[in-house]
Amino acid sequence: MTTSFAGTPTDRVRDAFARIAECNRAEVWITLRTPDDVLADAVEVERRADAGERLPLAGTVFAVKDNIDVAGLPTTAACPEFAYVPAESAPAVARLQEAGAVLLGKTNLDQFATGLVGTRSPYGAVRSALHPDRVAGGSSSGSGAVVGLGIADFALGTDTAGSGRVPAAFNGIVGMKPTIGLVPTTGVVPACADFDCVTVLAPTLEVASRAMSTMIGPDGRDPRSRSWPADVRLAAPLQPRVGVPLPKQLDVLSDSYRNSFEATVRRAEEAGIAVVPVDIAPLLAAATLLYDGALVAERFDAVGRFVTGRPDAQLDPTVADIVRGAESEPAHRFVRDMGALASARLYSDGLFVDVDALLLPTTTEHPLLADVLAEPLTINRRLGTFTNFCNVLDMAAVAVPAESAPEEAFGVMMVTPAFGDQVALDIAARLVGEEPGVLAPDQGIALAVFGAHLRGQPLHHQLEDLGARFDRTVATTVDYRMVRLPSDPPKPGVVHAPGADGRALPGELYRISAAGLGRFLAALPAPMALTSTTLNDGTTAVGFTCTPAAALDGVDITEFGGWLGYLEGALA
Repeated sequence: MTTSFAGTPTDRVRDAFARIAECNRAEVWITLRTPDDVLADAVEVERRADAGERLPLAGTVFAVKDNIDVAGLPTTAACPEFAYVPAESAPAVARLQEAGAVLLGKTNLDQFATGLVGTRSPYGAVRSALHPDRVAGGSSSGSGAVVGLGIADFALGTDTAGSGRVPAAFNGIVGMKPTIGLVPTTGVVPACADFDCVTVLAPTLEVASRAMSTMIGPDGRDPRSRSWPADVRLAAPLQPRVGVPLPKQLDVLSDSYRNSFEATVRRAEEAGIAVVPVDIAPLLAAATLLYDGALVAERFDAVGRFVTGRPDAQLDPTVADIVRGAESEPAHRFVRDMGALASARLYSDGLFVDVDALLLPTTTEHPLLADVLAEPLTINRRLGTFTNFCNVLDMAAVAVPAESAPEEAFGVMMVTPAFGDQVALDIAARLVGEEPGVLAPDQGIALAVFGAHLRGQPLHHQLEDLGARFDRTVATTVDYRMVRLPSDPPKPGVVHAPGADGRALPGELYRISAAGLGRFLAALPAPMALTSTTLNDGTTAVGFTCTPAAALDGVDITEFGGWLGYLEGALA
């Protein structure tokens, strides 16, 4: 069998193990499965595919950060004495395997997912895939490296303060951090349970979005699990606006990173993205609360009893100090900090009224391993400058690689409000010149337009304002007619005329959220209406029509073969 990815699943597994041997980077793994076990899984995927199952991830191999449960494999969170063997995989993992992805093993991390450097592990410091004298970033260090090294097609990480995005920057890959709760965290060792996300690291946005869309969906056992809202935006506008920090807010960047970010901003403008300066000071202040405020108490709640109760365990000193220090945070300070977050969220809500996303440096510098080992706290704190606030302020983010100095790796993020995941993905794809994937393929209602709402026409902005996503060009069956209505701006009415001399009328098909369609209908002026329209591929969609009286009063323009044909003919 072949798959939508190159080769068969068994071919891909053999290639992965050959690459593992070639790279000789043992520090990226905590548990690497045997080739025989992985090949057996690949054979089973081939059997399922040959039996006719739809397996969108068949032909891929992936890795899982070792704070995420995989049935039958130990979960260590990078602490050998903490290890347990779960009987059940986390839903995120199970959904990927059900879709045909084959698991290679479990990857190294900053212990208990506490850190952005990738050096805080008894299993070894993880080096960047691109620059082995520099850190891979954390805490999802091994997952970032196995993708950057070309071993895995994608890998799972987690992200509380940037752990799914900093490794993306340091390994030259994509990191996708969803809105909190879209991917269940059932079966994930918590770091800060209220702010944890399961993330995807991948070489391209297309692969990342395919894996992410597979994992998204509620889980009844996860009290923080969420579904797409009824008004979810399914696309970014054709001419998006992004906000960038004020110049003084970029002073924390190294000189080379500042040059790289300025080059990326220019590239965004060249790609048709409007760039405006915005003040992110309240967001940067909120970022400090994750470690310097009482929110760190969530880390003690997650693993504090183990850390304080097992002095014999192989604990990273920096991680242990952070967790132990969180025990003494008073409840009144936690309440105060939650209030500060509420104020910061109110500010960010206003920020996103004027921009579709924030374009930010993923982090501040790409440190050498030696520098991190000499200065583990200060450097780690700097690295989270632009990532720490995203989860505490309920944002989504997509991190992508960008132009960098030759001796280091650099990346940027598109950051959006909660459930703006697709908007972030679309704008990131515009920036890097990729076709974006679709994160919510089952969301939305099919809406067919035939006139003033077509791309380039005066009312198209109404669809963009509601986050509608272009699907494809379409045409009606041959039993429709079109009339020009006396309106401003000019618009047509499409009328079903079975048995009459009709035409197949060309149009465009969009997907729009349920709430968006409701608002669209509520604002529709007379004599326009929406009805079920039959397309020439046998499907139906909600489409425009007009009242019978308006159709009788309008000018029949069916002979022009569509609205654009009429406009062209009328202007000739």
